[in-house]
Amino acid sequence: MIIPCILSGGSGSRLWPLSRSARPKQFLPIFDGESLFQKTLKRFADPAFSAPIVISNSEHRFLVGEQMAEVRAPAEDTAIVLEPVGRNTAAPAAIAALLAEARDPDALVLLAPSDHLLRDTDAFAAAVERALPAARAGRIVTFGIKPSEPNTGYGYIRLAEAGEGPCAVEAFVEKPDLERARAFLAAGTYVWNAGIFLFSARAMLEEFEHYAPDVLARVKEALGAATRDLDFLRLDAELFSQVPNISIDYAIMEKSERISCVPMEPGWSDLGSWSAVWEAFDKSDEGNSVLGEARFVKARDNLVVSDGALVSVVGLDHVMVVATKDAVLVADKAHAQDVKIVVEGLQAEGRRETREHRRLYRPWGWREEIAVGGRFQVQEIEIKPGESMSRQSHVNRAEHWVVVSGTLSVEIDGETRLMTENQSAYVPVGARHRLANPGRVPARVIEIQSGAYIGDDDIIRYDEAGAPFSSK
Repeated sequence: MIIPCILSGGSGSRLWPLSRSARPKQFLPIFDGESLFQKTLKRFADPAFSAPIVISNSEHRFLVGEQMAEVRAPAEDTAIVLEPVGRNTAAPAAIAALLAEARDPDALVLLAPSDHLLRDTDAFAAAVERALPAARAGRIVTFGIKPSEPNTGYGYIRLAEAGEGPCAVEAFVEKPDLERARAFLAAGTYVWNAGIFLFSARAMLEEFEHYAPDVLARVKEALGAATRDLDFLRLDAELFSQVPNISIDYAIMEKSERISCVPMEPGWSDLGSWSAVWEAFDKSDEGNSVLGEARFVKARDNLVVSDGALVSVVGLDHVMVVATKDAVLVADKAHAQDVKIVVEGLQAEGRRETREHRRLYRPWGWREEIAVGGRFQVQEIEIKPGESMSRQSHVNRAEHWVVVSGTLSVEIDGETRLMTENQSAYVPVGARHRLANPGRVPARVIEIQSGAYIGDDDIIRYDEAGAPFSSK
């Protein structure tokens, strides 16, 4: 049994402003209408793999569930583990090994990030096949990418010899400068560290016991106190926060004597910058790549990503333009890594543009800010078929709803009626209300909020018995 473990905890700050902490790069549908997370799920849909383990930030739980449903990922026996805080990659590796061993003491685990692009899935499958005998024999196999250029943005693995593998690993090497990267490329025995691993659950737990027993002990405690929440397994927040914050490379890979490597060429990219996205996208004869709508005049080798606006690039080469509804990035491709500096500065200022977009996704659908003023806010809301918002009331604001498509069930102070396109309803201050979609197509409504205070925390929610249970 091979159990894929998909890691989905990154923030993707170098792909700002499209990628944000509430909806990071692995969930963005930028490749053929699918997200990298969905492509990773489909990569492991082969009968050779068992139901996956997904380890995610708890903030992204509904994104995970929704995107799994969209690609009809197997739900039976799938484990979705929620981390209350990020603890790097050693903790998820230990979690995966423990859960896999509980399923099958002889299970193999294929640990993979969800935010990498692999264009040649057949080459990846062949590499996994080559790695299986070594993993079954108790080796921990890492997959290395055969370098195509002297890239200074990746860590490297030095192999004992060139070949298809499994090869003995001599050393893990930090990101080099350009001169050393060129020497690595010329040597032919260095590969990029892709952060993908295949191992038996038993072998990995033995290595944790030997090299990182504190990580394993804390993870066991957090798992033992975990609670079920719908389809999710929530790790205990207090206990998990005590797990050492360390990568699997530092905790195990650089210390263990059981490491092997299988080199591969699956058309891999970690999409760690917008310049990497430009390289991955299709290009025009002039080298321009577009996601959205753009026009180019006397311009070459540019990237435009636009969430709605028409972007024109005139007389510029090698630039990146990323436009969202509340932020625009313009940068030279050579400085793609410096986007993180912008994000760090905005985070220090407490700007919401690093956390979330104007459109916020919820289990029932989404809502998007249209306009906001001192005493009002206008937003568009879409509710998925069969879903409903919580029953709630507000102390400081009234609301006015106008249905623009579909059919909605509108409940106000215990009275319920159906509303369709162009019909409206008024919700007074303090009235208990709820919107639901009883139809088979998404329904959209324009909501106008007005009052002395329109913050998101002015919400009292009620359970089915009518008792208030939250003010957040």
